[in-house]
Amino acid sequence: MNLTMPILVGVILGLGVYALIRALMPSRRSAVAQVARIDAMRARGAAYESARPTQDTGRLGSLRAEVGARVAEFYRQQGWEQRSLRADLAVLDRSWERFLATKVLLAAAGLIFGPFLFAVVYTMGFGRSPVVPVWLALACAALFFFLPDLEVRRDAAEKRRDLRRVIGAYLDLVSMSLAGGRGLPEALMAAAEVSDGWANQRIRNALSDARITGVSQWQALGALGEELGVEELKDLSASLALVADDGAKVRESLASRAETMRHRELAEIEGSAGEKSQSMLVAQLLLCAGFLVFLIFPAAMRVFQV
Repeated sequence: MNLTMPILVGVILGLGVYALIRALMPSRRSAVAQVARIDAMRARGAAYESARPTQDTGRLGSLRAEVGARVAEFYRQQGWEQRSLRADLAVLDRSWERFLATKVLLAAAGLIFGPFLFAVVYTMGFGRSPVVPVWLALACAALFFFLPDLEVRRDAAEKRRDLRRVIGAYLDLVSMSLAGGRGLPEALMAAAEVSDGWANQRIRNALSDARITGVSQWQALGALGEELGVEELKDLSASLALVADDGAKVRESLASRAETMRHRELAEIEGSAGEKSQSMLVAQLLLCAGFLVFLIFPAAMRVFQV
């Protein structure tokens, strides 16, 4: 029994070291991994100019940049695309390398925090087994590694809701511009220039890049929807590509799509309000139950003592 636990710990650590070595060793990549690596390198080269002014400075910044570049290269070698996570970072306008560096550095901090937590518990007289700090270190490292994912997904969901609201108003403005006699390209750009919010800026930049590169503006909106993970922009691009030559059909399509988005937003708001009402009701019931226990407890203690 005394030798079972050390053997088990050694086997687990050996498997962990073997898995780490296998992950870091360059292996033969499949065609899918090669294509994903080429696409990632192309996207990195396209975004280099925009990301250069926001580089980290100082010793910690250089360390973070180096770690992020190495981890990103490892992801490219393995063919891990992480498309949904990249879309979330694109919505938040954050760098992929900085995000990966944050994850790795937090995991390293978790490896230190686990034994420190064990030392605190050990001084209190709990958990004297030598296996506990190992499990605490691994658990804290895994928890800290995935914490940035939760934060990014939460913030990206909020910004996507704001973006959908802006898209609904944007479609109404485009429809009104078309009714005023403007062409579709002019109406799309004019509606994007109404406000200086971040959503309108992203749409305006996409339309301006479309003029420079020579692609149609609805294709640029579809590419923006693909980058940000917003299905409404991709659907808008597909519908405009079908009816771009008929102004009346474009106005009808945009008006109906804007109305649909408003109804969907109202349904989401009503559902959120219903959930909050249910939460308030549960909180009130718990408060009433606690108050009743507070009233009944003295009388019950007297009865049981008698």
